[in-house]
Amino acid sequence: MHRDPPYVAETHGIVVRVRPSYLAGQSDPEAGRWVWAYQVEIESRRPDVVQLMARRWTITDALGRVQEVRGPGVVGEQPVLGPGDRHAYASGCPLGTSSGMMSGAYYFADGAGRTFEVEIPAFSLDTPQARARPN
Repeated sequence: MHRDPPYVAETHGIVVRVRPSYLAGQSDPEAGRWVWAYQVEIESRRPDVVQLMARRWTITDALGRVQEVRGPGVVGEQPVLGPGDRHAYASGCPLGTSSGMMSGAYYFADGAGRTFEVEIPAFSLDTPQARARPN
């Protein structure tokens, strides 16, 4: 059960909600490895059918090092969303520091082949001990 409210953004009638969580069991701070999972829900409030074609993530660690990840779809899928549809998935992110942040965009296409960008809200990756410090 998630206690923290999700990070939320709405762009062009597409709502993106993200809930990150620290994975202590997969992390090894002594070896300089911290791991987070994040759950994403994408909801269409549009009147038409759209398809998520690609994604772009910007991952920044606590030292300001930036990594950009681009690729087709999400976790091997390019979901099609009709009015009111939702698509949910989970993924993860390892970092070499005990905190960081992620943000990005999804790239959608509508039925006429027009493409548009949807914001993924910036969200903080924090260990439970660091939660009082916003990134």
